[in-house]
Parts: sequence; C-alpha cells; structure tokens
Amino acid sequence: MAKSLVSKKGLSTVVVTLILIALSMMAVMLIWTFINKMIRSQIESSESCFGNYDKVQINGEYTCYEENGGAYNLRFSLMIGDVKVDKVRVSVSSESTVKGYEIAGGNETIEGLAMYPSGSMLINLPAKNAGVTYRATGFTSRIDSIRIAPVIGGTVCEVSDSIAEIENCLLYE
Repeated sequence: MAKSLVSKKGLSTVVVTLILIALSMMAVMLIWTFINKMIRSQIESSESCFGNYDKVQINGEYTCYEENGGAYNLRFSLMIGDVKVDKVRVSVSSESTVKGYEIAGGNETIEGLAMYPSGSMLINLPAKNAGVTYRATGFTSRIDSIRIAPVIGGTVCEVSDSIAEIENCLLYE
C-alpha cells in the first residue's frame, strides 16, 4: 500500500490559520463599532457649539458696576445672534465672591438677578438677534470680571465672551 502524500497535520494548520484570521477580523469589527459609536457621539455634541462662538456676547456698552455704600451690583447686557440658545451660564467674580447664574427660557426667578431697568424678578433670556440687560446684586466688593458660556442643543459650550475690567456705571452717566 502506498502512503498518501497529503499530510493531515498540514490540513489542520490551514484550518487553524483560517479560524485565527476570522477571529481577528471579528475582533477588529467589534472594536471599530465601539470606537465609531463613541466618536460619533462626541462629534454630535461638539457640532452644536461649532460656528456659534461669537453669536452669544456681552455688550460692553451696557456692562458696568454700581457702588452704593459698600454694596456692589453689576449691570450686564447679553446679546444673542442668529442661533438658538437653550441657556447662558454667567460667572461674575469680585474680590471676595464668585457667583454663577444660569439664565434659561423664560419667566424664572434667579436669586440675586433682576431685569434692568424694570427690576422685574422674572428673568428672560434674550430672543434670537436681540439683547437684554440684567442687574446682579449682593456683592460686597468691587466686581472684577464676567464670563458667559452658552448651552446649545444641550451641550455646554466654552466661554464665548468675557470682560476682565469692568468700569463704574457713573462714568457712563
């Protein structure tokens, strides 16, 4: 009887190699699916802020501090351009205090914040392509700076505008 020239060991090596290649391809596909989903979610969240950096600003002409017997208030004006904004986060710093406000939709009460000049405690966010002035109260030292960051499409964007040196309102009157 003649021995077969085909080795059974050679066939099993080919099968094992094909199985390893198939497993490697499946692992790469699973990893790619996971990474792709993660990257897409990050891109979607950053797209809402992209291109809207300069559309939410502080109007420096109407931003100043008031001093009244050791108490300080801040008048500041927000302007919103051609963009739909959910909220605006405002951070006001003085020598002794940092206060934050989150101005959203409409007719809400925010402690230490009023509409200017009406004094209404029902706070509204400016409409698209409009501006509104507010008065922040309750500071015990001179106000140093103000920063704003819009919230667009549920994503908190980076600071879009700030003023580092705020003038006394008496200079404008």
